[in-house]
Amino acid sequence: MVHAAQHTPFQVTGWAHWLGGLIEQHKTLVLRLADWETRTVEDRLSQRPILGPIYINGLARSGTTILLEILARHPSVGTHQYRDYPMVLLPYWWDRLLRYAETKAAVPQERAHGDRIVITPRSPEAMEETIWMTFFPGLHEPGRSSVLDRSAENPAFEAFYRAHIAKLLLARGADRYVSKANYNITRLAYLQRMFPEARFVLPVRKPESHIASLMRQHRRFTDGLATNPKGREHLCRIGHFEFGPDRQPICAGQSGAAAEITDLWSRGEEIAGWARYWALLYGFVADQLEADSRLRDAVLVLRYEDLCSDPGRTLAELFAHVRLDPPATLVEAYQDQLSAPTYYNTPLSDREAQTIWDETHRTRARFGYPAA
Repeated sequence: MVHAAQHTPFQVTGWAHWLGGLIEQHKTLVLRLADWETRTVEDRLSQRPILGPIYINGLARSGTTILLEILARHPSVGTHQYRDYPMVLLPYWWDRLLRYAETKAAVPQERAHGDRIVITPRSPEAMEETIWMTFFPGLHEPGRSSVLDRSAENPAFEAFYRAHIAKLLLARGADRYVSKANYNITRLAYLQRMFPEARFVLPVRKPESHIASLMRQHRRFTDGLATNPKGREHLCRIGHFEFGPDRQPICAGQSGAAAEITDLWSRGEEIAGWARYWALLYGFVADQLEADSRLRDAVLVLRYEDLCSDPGRTLAELFAHVRLDPPATLVEAYQDQLSAPTYYNTPLSDREAQTIWDETHRTRARFGYPAA
């Protein structure tokens, strides 16, 4: 959830819930304040060009968070953090306020996902979906295509987004922006049009273990939010519809495909729904990369299994692709830390394995995954 220093995994503090609701009701005023914020530091922003932003995009549970954590430890990198909520739209002023308000270091705690990742309010986090939702109303409506390609235009968003990234980098004292935003998986071409030097990282994971992880998180979020209306509302405000009672699949443009996935889930066919979703999203990206050589050159497909089994080589490939020189100590640290999780080792029945194969075999082969 939002705040890392908390006693229960799905707790949302009262002040954050109240202020988040106030911002939701008065977005126009907050946008005006954001423009004012930009004007107050405009001379400094003009000296800080946005150099090759880095985007980590993939279906949840594919390794996006650990990749964000790794890149965020580079001294040149600036990211959104947990503490940016609820004032995500005012990154510079909010950062300055928090510097005065923080009185002691937070105790690191495992995040709500229960997946060994330990966080504090300063840990990097996905926060930019709130910006997209502000300028693209109805972005997560069921059945509505989420695809934004090179022909997409939204001048107000583009101007705000560029200024926002520059202000965030100024606040962090950083040169390179790194974003983990899973929903950007359908916006890669649009982002490349805005930032021709952008670099993209697409983590992908073997369907069997990936689906097991997705199902575990959905159950965890559904149970944890069953009697927690504040938690549910919070996830909707930050644009997190990946798990829990408000789960909604990304619509990658194929007519009726998202509705079919939702229907499978509603009938209790979780494995079939997730398998079709995996094939839908990664198939969409594979098609796009095959058809667009410029985008293909900017995207690194990174397999989760390679990251776990050979972190040294995989991290070297990652840093080379995003054009960052990694400190040797950073790569060494993660070489010892990275390993495949053991808590998903639930055997699949023959029928379940066949379902996953039937739904994913065409797409998985495009990413080098043989039969299970």
